[in-house]
Amino acid sequence: MDEYNFNQPQQPGAPITDINISETIRKMNGDMNFVGIFTIIYGVLNCLTIIGAVIGVPLIFAGMRLRDASIEFERYLQTNDMAAIFSGFEKQRRAFFIQKVLIIVSIIFIILYVVFIILMIGSMGLDTIFNDFQ
Repeated sequence: MDEYNFNQPQQPGAPITDINISETIRKMNGDMNFVGIFTIIYGVLNCLTIIGAVIGVPLIFAGMRLRDASIEFERYLQTNDMAAIFSGFEKQRRAFFIQKVLIIVSIIFIILYVVFIILMIGSMGLDTIFNDFQ
């Protein structure tokens, strides 16, 4: 079967027999290629500025890892070599780790930015209060 069979309920722990793994990997492979290429392009565009390079370089590496994973999954589809699929998962893990670190760093910078803005607004408000008393 080429598609998922959603009409038949699966028992928990039962082996999945209705899913064509190769077709799923093939579809996922196309998506990984697209996301990998897009991430590389986005990283290169970020590198056009010095500050953007801080984000752009890790994005380029993450995109390259996704492309490498896609190549490994394609090799698995052609040869049925389990080492290729494990290598593909490892490269995917690295790409997601880079993206996770970037997300965490981005959240930290956003929080620092919001705190900075609040402090700036607060200090401007205190100045006007003190000027009113003089």
